Order: sequence, then structure tokens, then C-alpha cells
Amino acid sequence: MAYAQPKRRQVLPGFGLTMGYSMLYLSLVVLLPLSALLLNSTGLTWSGFWEAATDPRVVASYKVSFLCAALAAFINIFIGLLVAWVLVRYDFPGKRLFDAVIDLPFALPTAVAGVALTAMYSPNGWLGGLFQPLGWNLAFSRTGITLALMFIGIPFIVRTVQPVLEELDRDVEEAAATLGAGRWRTFWTILLPQLVPPLLTGFSLAFARGIGEYGSVVFISGNMPMKTEIAPLLIVTKLEQYDYAGATAVAIMLLAISFALLLLINTLQRWTRRRSMG
Repeated sequence: MAYAQPKRRQVLPGFGLTMGYSMLYLSLVVLLPLSALLLNSTGLTWSGFWEAATDPRVVASYKVSFLCAALAAFINIFIGLLVAWVLVRYDFPGKRLFDAVIDLPFALPTAVAGVALTAMYSPNGWLGGLFQPLGWNLAFSRTGITLALMFIGIPFIVRTVQPVLEELDRDVEEAAATLGAGRWRTFWTILLPQLVPPLLTGFSLAFARGIGEYGSVVFISGNMPMKTEIAPLLIVTKLEQYDYAGATAVAIMLLAISFALLLLINTLQRWTRRRSMG
């Protein structure tokens, strides 16, 4: 006699209810604010929008924001991978404290981080004073912006790579060693293909955070138009001048470029994951 299988009890309510709540919260937190941004630009004509979004000063701020964010995220790939490797593969005194410090940029207010970084990298600071005689200004330059974005972006790389490193099977590495593979060959052929997807994920998160970062950058950048002025600061400046249309145009253009770049990175990430699994 066949018995009916008991219905599996779900911890959360059914799909319809959970999906409804998810869409509600997503709409309230993300979609409605973005819709308000788009609606705020309805008073602009296309020519007015394009003129405000492609002003030479605005374009210069785009370059500063995107180039510094991309460079900081790229450098953090190597630093974050090294830090994650040390945390996973080695035991040393103070390891838990070192692990907790990684998340400090998440908890630290961005304005506090900006003041601290400016004090350290300024010409009169601890590190800035060492490079000042060499003619290298760390603060109030694009170098300072990149350093600030590296500071706030490093946790994204470490926290996305660290779990993957913990789950890697070390028996595969030992097998490669018994077959005569050196350390570098083992890393490049066995470990790196599995680390590329989380590295790209961390890069995209750090890059996205860097594009919109304001508090930790506004002090150290120097805010020089056409040189070190970032796009978020330009938006705030236009709002303070009651140029709401111009601020909205810059924000929409920044959002569109950011979305396109993140979509490209996510597509590349899926391709590398499928290739590594295949």
C-alpha cells in the first residue's frame, strides 16, 4: 500500500508571501528612491539634461571618480588576496584582532576616516611628510583619493575571498606537489581559477562603493575643479547652489554609467565561474 509523502514543512511562509514582502521592501528601499530621481528630472529637456551631464567640469569629475575607484579596487585585489591568504592559511598571535580590524572601515564613520587619512597623508602628516621632500603629494591629489578608496574597499575583497579559501581542498594542492608541481604552478593552475569569481565579486563591490564614496574622500581630495573634484561632491555642490536640475542630471548619468559597468563585471564574473566549473 502506497503512502503519500508528507508535505515538507518550510521554515518561512510560502513563495507568494515571501516574494511579496521581498518586492515590497525592495521597492521601498531601492526602486522608489531611484524612481523619484528619474521623476525629478522630468522638468529637464533632453538638450538641457545632456548639457548639464556633459559639462567639462562634470566630465572631469566622472574621470576622477571612476579612474580612482577602479585603480583602488584593482590594487585591493592583490592586497585583499594576500590578507585573506594569511588569515586562512596561518596561525599567529593576535590573529582574531587582525581579522576584526579588517571590518573597521565598515564600522568607522566615513567622515572620521576622511579626517584620519588626511591627517596621516597631508604634507604635515606622518606618512605625507616623508614623501613631501620628494615632491610627491599624497593628500589633496588623485593619489590621496585612491588611498582613501583603498581603505574603504579592502574589506570587500577580503570577505569575499576568505570563505572560498577556507573551503578549498588542500588535498588537491598536496597531490599537485607529489606530481612535481611547484608552488607557483599550483597556485596559477589550481587555486587561481577558483579564486577568480570571488575576486571579481569583491572588485565589483569595492568599485561600486568607491564610485559613490563621499565622506572619506571629500577631505583628502582637495576638491580642486577639473583635477581632484569627485562626482558625488559636485552633486552636493549643485544642491547647495539650488541647481536641482543639474544635480539630478549628474546623478542620473553617474547611476547609468555605474550600472553599465557593474553589469559588464557581473557578466564577466558569470563567464569565469562557468569556465572554472566546466
